[in-house]
Parts: sequence; C-alpha cells; structure tokens
Amino acid sequence: MAEEVVLMKGNEAISHAAIRYGVDGYFGYPITPQSEVLETLAELKPWETTGMVVLQAESEVAAINMVYGGAGSGKMVMTSSSSPGISLKQEGISYIAGAELPCLIINVMRGGPGLGTIQPSQADYFQTVKGGGHGDYRLIALAPASVQEMADFVGLGFELAFKYRNPAIILADGVIGQMMEKVVLPTQRKRLTDDEVIARCPWATTGRSKNRKSNIITSLELKPEEMEKNNLRFQAKYKIIEENEVRFEEIHCEDAEYLLIAFGSMARIGQKAIELAREEGIKVGLLRPITLWPFPTKAIDAYADKVKGMLVTELNAGQMIEDVRLAVNGKIKVEHFGRLGGIVPDPEEIVHALKEKLINQ
Repeated sequence: MAEEVVLMKGNEAISHAAIRYGVDGYFGYPITPQSEVLETLAELKPWETTGMVVLQAESEVAAINMVYGGAGSGKMVMTSSSSPGISLKQEGISYIAGAELPCLIINVMRGGPGLGTIQPSQADYFQTVKGGGHGDYRLIALAPASVQEMADFVGLGFELAFKYRNPAIILADGVIGQMMEKVVLPTQRKRLTDDEVIARCPWATTGRSKNRKSNIITSLELKPEEMEKNNLRFQAKYKIIEENEVRFEEIHCEDAEYLLIAFGSMARIGQKAIELAREEGIKVGLLRPITLWPFPTKAIDAYADKVKGMLVTELNAGQMIEDVRLAVNGKIKVEHFGRLGGIVPDPEEIVHALKEKLINQ
C-alpha cells in the first residue's frame, strides 16, 4: 500500500496506522468513544492481508492480559479503551511495566467519575500520566492534537516502547478520537518474522528451543533487596527517558507576555484563542506538551522568567496544572480554566478567562 491522503476519524486512523506499521496483535473491548478502533480493524480484516491478530476479548481485564502475553513474546501488540476501561486495565498495565515489556495502549478519554458521560474529557491525566496502577512506574504518554498525530503516534509509541522496554500510551480525548480530518497514512511495513523478533528482543519468549536459553517474563520478586534493585533500575531508565524524549510545540511564544498551556483538543482551541487575544493587542503564546510524560518541565520553567502569567486550559477540574506549578516552583502566577461533564469551551471563553484570572487582577 502506497502512502495516501484520506479523510477519516482519529479512531479510524489508529486502526489503519496499526496495520500499516506491522502490528502483530490487537486485543480490545468496545467502549464509547473509542469503539471505532476495534470496529475498523474488524472491517479491514488485517488477518487476511498481514496476519495481524484482532480479537475482541471478553473484558478489559482479559484484553490487557492478552497484551501482556503478546508483549512477553516480543510482538508488537496493542489495546484501546476509554476511561472506565483503562481503570480496569490498570493492574495489567502495572504488571507489564514491572516486567519491562513494550506495548501500546490507547485511551480516548470520556467524562467521569464513574460511568459519567460518553462526551470528551481530559480527566484521565492523573490515572495515566501519573502511572495509575500500583507501584512506582511510568508510562510514556503521547497526547495527539490531530487525526494525523493519532496515526503518527502509533509508530512513535511503538518505537519508544521497544527502545526503552516500557509501555507507551496515546492519551487522546473524545474530540480527537471522533473528529474527521485528512490524514497521510504510512506505507505498509512487513511484520517481523520470529527470527527477526528474537534478534530485536533477545529477552522475549518467542521461538525458544534446545539451542536457545529460556527467558522468564515476570514482575514478581519476593526478596525485598532484589525488588529494590529492580525499582532503582526502573527509576534510572525513567531518568534517561526524561532526558531524551521530551516533546512539545511552541506557537507565538517568542514575544508572549502570557502563556497558555494545553494538550489535545484544548490546544487546538487555544490556538484560536491566542489569535483572538492578539487581535485585541494581548500577546499570548501557546505551549503544547506532546509528551505528557516525560513532561516539558524545563521548557515551562524557562518561560517563568519571560512571561507575566500562565493559564492552563484542560477539560477537567485541574490536573496537568499540578505539573505546571511544580515546573515553575512559585516563580509566576499559574491559573486554571477548564470545563467539565463533556462540555467543550469555545476560544472566546479562554480569552475571557485569561483576562479575568491574569490580566485584570
């Protein structure tokens, strides 16, 4: 399949990209607003063309444990869900992180708590960017702001997951999952053979024989001293990721007197908000974290010496703002603007919040 430009939803782009990047297996369970991921894969039938396994599990818990097994064999495996479903997967995600296995998780966020609403939200920041499950672990968290990035981050997510033997997550919101845009799909890549998997993942269980040593995949360690060594190794790896994999976008920040900080759909709305603000003579810039972890702490801290204030805009009651405030360490005023319950604000609301919370104080 050659590279082509098509019009599709963000959720659909993930499915098409997964096939074209040579993913070995998808294990999931339907939940709005991400059900199109599984539905699109079922429609495309990649098991007939690339050999990719697509399976609707009996539950979210089953799906993440299937991912655990596939990842342990060195295969490119993934799952997708939405907020309550990700909550159910948390134990399995922690096991995968503890076993140091690569995989890709998709979370298309909806409003909560509880069953909440099927409308978009960004209220899973705490449960994914902060780890979510039990133990001291981290997920490499990518926050797409377009349908194109939904497709691109499938490849990037797997690249980073295998590079660091760590689960990666695409943390999208319902707006990005459901919206339609033009997207350039990647060219088709071949799935790796078992020998190629073994060469890439010598730690994996795939293809073992009497001529190859056995590998044990586990997150269990009964000796406290050894478990501490494992955790210290994890933390050292996380430091390397923090040093090398921070990604963010800056828009009109060169002369900014105020800074908006937003991810996902709120960053898109923020772009229009800064245009409206500049039409009124207010110099506003936008910093969009692309990696929510590792977080662009140093970049945000650098702006604390350049701007008069920061407004963090999120579809939640205030979650990413905690990391922004930690980054600036009290050097500058940081305020929050958010909508809840699945309500998506318009750019004028952000401009109004900027004036009310920072400029007119």
